[in-house]
Amino acid sequence: MRARGYMLAAVSAVFYGLIPLFILPVKAIGFPLDVTLFYRFFIAALILLAYLIYKKESLRMTGKEALIYVALGLFYSLSSECLFLGYDYLTPGIASTILFVYPVIVALIMVFFFREKITKPTIFSLIISLLGVGILSMKDAGFQINVTGFLIALGSALFYALYLVIVNKSELEVSGMKITFYSLLFSSAYYFIKSFVLQKSLALPSVEVLVDISLFSLITTVFSIMALIYAIQLIGSTHTAIMGALEPVIAIVISVGFFGEHLTVTLTIGVAMILIGVLINVVSGEKMGEDRL
Repeated sequence: MRARGYMLAAVSAVFYGLIPLFILPVKAIGFPLDVTLFYRFFIAALILLAYLIYKKESLRMTGKEALIYVALGLFYSLSSECLFLGYDYLTPGIASTILFVYPVIVALIMVFFFREKITKPTIFSLIISLLGVGILSMKDAGFQINVTGFLIALGSALFYALYLVIVNKSELEVSGMKITFYSLLFSSAYYFIKSFVLQKSLALPSVEVLVDISLFSLITTVFSIMALIYAIQLIGSTHTAIMGALEPVIAIVISVGFFGEHLTVTLTIGVAMILIGVLINVVSGEKMGEDRL
């Protein structure tokens, strides 16, 4: 079961790391970010709604569950918003690497607020991965980064960490599919309200944009968040978060392969260190699982 959890966490990270491939072409034509994200989450919610209806799963929720779903939708929305705003100040690869700070935030929240023990291999894994993130931010033998962009991307990491912790600790006795559906539904509601307040038109300029946003919704949202939730249920928030180190790796590959970012020595070393950190996390997690048997 743990192996399945790590596999799902990796799948989630890879799909989430594909975000630049879909969002940058839409931003390039000047289509409003808030409207793009509304459609991203709304289309994804419709896909899951169809599935839930097909499986005849109840959509009922208690008042407590509703509050949890609203919180999940809000934090997921704010994390996405901060990440994409970070793209305006940083390259997609660098913004995505800063987002990876969320495993540290998750680990700290779990230790200080829930008194969860953190093992030495996990700490070592975090250190190695974060060193990789730092190296990815190096340029011309120095650390050069836009402070505003860094703080915005760091906000994305904070909101994402809160999302993961709530999923892990809310102990909702419902399917991961239902949790995902309501998270996306309330995320779309956030952007719908924001677009309405800011008087932004919801009209789509072309069929191509509709197709792009639809694929954006399906791959980076539905598939990614579903795999994420099931991974958390199998291996917990901390290990799932560390597996998220694959996200900036994929974002770097996309930036280099499709958007002209140069593949430098620091990029290569940084990616290698992140992968080593992920591998340490997987091996130590599997060993702990065996020790408990």
